[in-house]
Amino acid sequence: MTQSKFTSKRAAIFADVPVEKWNDWRWQLSNRLNSVDDFNKLFPLTESETKALSTEGLFRVDITPYYASLINPDDPNDPIRRQVVPTAGEILPFTGMMEDSLAEDRHSPVPGLVHRYPDRVLMLVTTQCASYCRYCTRSRIVGDPTAQFSRTDFEQQLDYLRKTPQVRDVLLSGGDPLTLAPKLLEQLLSALREIPHIEIIRIGSRVPVFMPQRVTDELCETLQKFHPLWLNIHVNHPNEISEELEIACDKLTRAGIPLGNQSVLLAGINDCVHIQRELVHKLVRIRVRPYYLYQCDLVEGAGHFRTPVAKGIEIIEGLRGHTSGYAVPTYVVDAPGGGGKIPVMPNYMISASDHKVILRNYEGYITTYEEPQTYTSHDAKNCSFCKNKLGEPGQSGVSGLLDGEDLFIKPEGFDQLHNRGGGQHRLRENANKWKPLGIGLPKNEED
Repeated sequence: MTQSKFTSKRAAIFADVPVEKWNDWRWQLSNRLNSVDDFNKLFPLTESETKALSTEGLFRVDITPYYASLINPDDPNDPIRRQVVPTAGEILPFTGMMEDSLAEDRHSPVPGLVHRYPDRVLMLVTTQCASYCRYCTRSRIVGDPTAQFSRTDFEQQLDYLRKTPQVRDVLLSGGDPLTLAPKLLEQLLSALREIPHIEIIRIGSRVPVFMPQRVTDELCETLQKFHPLWLNIHVNHPNEISEELEIACDKLTRAGIPLGNQSVLLAGINDCVHIQRELVHKLVRIRVRPYYLYQCDLVEGAGHFRTPVAKGIEIIEGLRGHTSGYAVPTYVVDAPGGGGKIPVMPNYMISASDHKVILRNYEGYITTYEEPQTYTSHDAKNCSFCKNKLGEPGQSGVSGLLDGEDLFIKPEGFDQLHNRGGGQHRLRENANKWKPLGIGLPKNEED
């Protein structure tokens, strides 16, 4: 494959653009479409689109000429068009709507750094994207050209990471890290690689989809200097997988960069098991592993994209067993309020006893699996890995219950609520010695 194939499809209004400009990612950024006049040159706008584009305070609109050229101008419901051209649905409020639905700001110890999980962080490095998804989780900050992160912010982020040895995995996102100036991107990657305890660097980017011209040989040469480095792209519909995207992914994989895909379940765009099956098949053909299928977040402006959670479970039911296991993404709800990603899957275990479990497969075939009659439980107290486990207090969660150290997890304020001063069962006087964040007493301590 060669970059000369970057002329495969163009909207009529770009027919006279020289090949050199079309294949220049800076030209793509400089000539994005964002107004009623721009879009009317591509296709007649609907009344709903015109209303949205004329509304004050709307989330930023910008679409690269390349990505706009993938839109079928004769279809008002084209799945690519609906992802990037606003409609009046964005203006309507809905139940549960939030500005920061994932509570990222609450988990931010320094500007632009989100530390939600014990061993990994999200590092926001820009507020800019090549194009803007209408369901953007971070629309509260993304797209504002006056709200960029400064070098002072980057240094604060890096300083926090240097002082936090439990962090082994850093995800660069934003905005889109691949829209950064090449020199700045390389400087950030170099600074991260200088921190000894950071093992993995990940990049989340939709640039290969919105603007594959950015994936140059020079970019790949830069990225491969910082292995192990992983990259997740964001494809929602089979129509987004073009020759240009295939070439970009080929360059990245040849540079030794493992590729994954994160997609969002969107009403009227990809809420169909047959669309999803074609999507994952096309992805694995270009060596991209389907990673996550997200339930659409409760973010402002995205209500018209939301589906019931049952739709996502239905889609996974139609993928598991019907296609290769590595082509089935994990369906997750990113919990409102900052609970993190919660996997939601069909139930394949029907029942269980003390000696067998009853299972079903994707066809409805039901079988039994005999449990072992003799099993010596793993001894966590004498396991060197268990004794040396790292992590912040209170984040062991359900795993802490399973390893035998804890008896229960209590919501915040549970003791105060139930300590009403009467009854036979009272809190012990030494309750202040209990483990932090509501983790319960060890088994050998009884009330």
